[in-house]
Amino acid sequence: MEDVAELVEGYHRFLDTRYAEQSDLYRTLAEEGQAPKTAIIACCDSRVDPATIFAAGPGQLFIVRNVANLVPPFEPLGNHHGTSAALEFAVEGLEVENIVVMGHARCGGVRAFLDDLYVQESTNSFIGRWMSLLKAAHAETVRTHGRDDVTSIEEQQQAMEHAAVRSSLENLETFPFIRDRLAAGKLKLRGAYFDIADGRLLTLDQTTGAFRPLA
Repeated sequence: MEDVAELVEGYHRFLDTRYAEQSDLYRTLAEEGQAPKTAIIACCDSRVDPATIFAAGPGQLFIVRNVANLVPPFEPLGNHHGTSAALEFAVEGLEVENIVVMGHARCGGVRAFLDDLYVQESTNSFIGRWMSLLKAAHAETVRTHGRDDVTSIEEQQQAMEHAAVRSSLENLETFPFIRDRLAAGKLKLRGAYFDIADGRLLTLDQTTGAFRPLA
């Protein structure tokens, strides 16, 4: 295990500190199962860990992570079943009360799309087919800002990161089991955006579509 020495050391620190402090909670979770109230769709970027950002304890969050925190549309015969299966389990199995789509600044997936990397829906590229889900966000960015109004690639990237969250929230509502719980008032959908550099968390105002600092 020398090649992962940092992980081994980290595990021992966890065992001696966090686990020791919360061992009763871990045993309860093991015996009674999990019952999180919130599911978070987040990016698999190593810099953006929802449990760390929200200081969440074990069993508190059901977290789904993928490239660029994307939610595919409902497509029973499609190719994007990993995130869809996790959503189905969270909503129908765990009966979560909130789903948060959390984007973040400096997203490598969004930047790769803007740089024309992985945009081809090649049958040999898993990433290419997955990143095609960003087309709707890109179209919104161009439609809203125009090609001349966005003065830098950084501004274009941030606008598209925001648009990707809105697009994923729209896709969530294409799932019948999500629509049913929304209609019954048993589920809420929310958008958020984390800035890695300064630690700010923005939340989506679903009335205006704008992101605002968390109060």
